Amino acid sequence: MGKSFDLSESLEDFATSVILLYDKKPLSFSGEYLAKQGIRSSYSVALNYAEALGAGSIKDKTHKLRLCIKELRESLSNLNVQKKSIF
Repeated sequence: MGKSFDLSESLEDFATSVILLYDKKPLSFSGEYLAKQGIRSSYSVALNYAEALGAGSIKDKTHKLRLCIKELRESLSNLNVQKKSIF
């Protein structure tokens, strides 16, 4: 059987990938600003998901999962802006 899917691990891998991306890149003023925000939003997803797993109520879990979606959208938008600004 194949390896089971672990969302926690995938979100941690995503945050790690973003951190590694910025560690290798020379940054301008705008690049540094976007890098810092990108790192914050990407690892925030992993942290909020971990909190959601330990939530005491359905309402709290739902709130934390909504934060994960918000931070994922922010991360995607950040990466898209940077991609567009390269070319």
